[in-house]
Amino acid sequence: MEIVLSGIRPTGQLHLGNYYGALRNFVRIQDKYECYYFIADLHSLTTHPHPDDFHANVKNILAEYLAAGLDPEKSALYIQSDVPEVSELYVLLNMLAYKGELERTAAFKDKVRHNPENVNAGLLTYPVLMASDILIQRANWVPVGKDQDQHLEMSRVFAKRFNNFYGVEVFPEPHAMDFGGGSLKVPGLDGNGKMGKSEGNGIYLADDEKTITKKVMRAVTDSGPTVPNSPKPVVIENLFTLLKLVSTPDTVEFFDEKWNDCSIRYGDLKKQLAADICKVTLPIRERIIEISQDNDYLAKVVKSGCERARANASKTLEAARKAVGFRKF
Repeated sequence: MEIVLSGIRPTGQLHLGNYYGALRNFVRIQDKYECYYFIADLHSLTTHPHPDDFHANVKNILAEYLAAGLDPEKSALYIQSDVPEVSELYVLLNMLAYKGELERTAAFKDKVRHNPENVNAGLLTYPVLMASDILIQRANWVPVGKDQDQHLEMSRVFAKRFNNFYGVEVFPEPHAMDFGGGSLKVPGLDGNGKMGKSEGNGIYLADDEKTITKKVMRAVTDSGPTVPNSPKPVVIENLFTLLKLVSTPDTVEFFDEKWNDCSIRYGDLKKQLAADICKVTLPIRERIIEISQDNDYLAKVVKSGCERARANASKTLEAARKAVGFRKF
């Protein structure tokens, strides 16, 4: 069975963009692929999270993954730092990664521009650690967004470079998984680009009904259509995109007709959108709260996930160490 691997940094709550962009598909493919899903706590250290928040953030993401439908009986769900083989492979791959190629990555150059006071070595070698995550499990498929395409390409480069340098076939070349329909872009409520943590324009899976309603009612709109059947501006198209995700087809059709005959009332549209988002997210929120309070269950999940991840990773690392020339006396 082919292996699918994906990770997420514990830097904030999961939002509708995460849910519709990837999480629902992660749940859907659990029976078809051998799936490894991990929380990338080592990656998050590049931003120097406060120790008091660090574990809590990991726990939150873990609970949200489970509440969204990931089944630990079907998929390995683990914490990155619980698998030391990742870190050792990171060291080995760093010896084959070159300063110039790492400095040319778009993500690194962007971080340098926006955070010149925190240009640490972890940021520079971020693609190497990401490659280690992927290659240690010998993943065939990696669900990634466009912003991570370059990192995935570098994982292929490192896999080929290691294999060629040592004359082995330890690592397969990983490929991007688009779930058969391309990556879904879920827009934010501010009318600017996709929903995201840093933009502050998202609906989170843990939001309560009051918070969701308040956010949606504040969503950016315009003065309304004046010409029948006119194209929707981006800020309005964004609302309709969200509506298509959470509402029934007849609801979408109703408001589309209201737009086309210039009788649409944005207040009514927003109320409907908020109510339909709540139908999707509030049951997940309830499960998040329930799971978060069950520390024994969470410990059992990550212990089982770690054991499965390490069982696979240890075989890979053994092959890599042998290729490099490590031997026991």
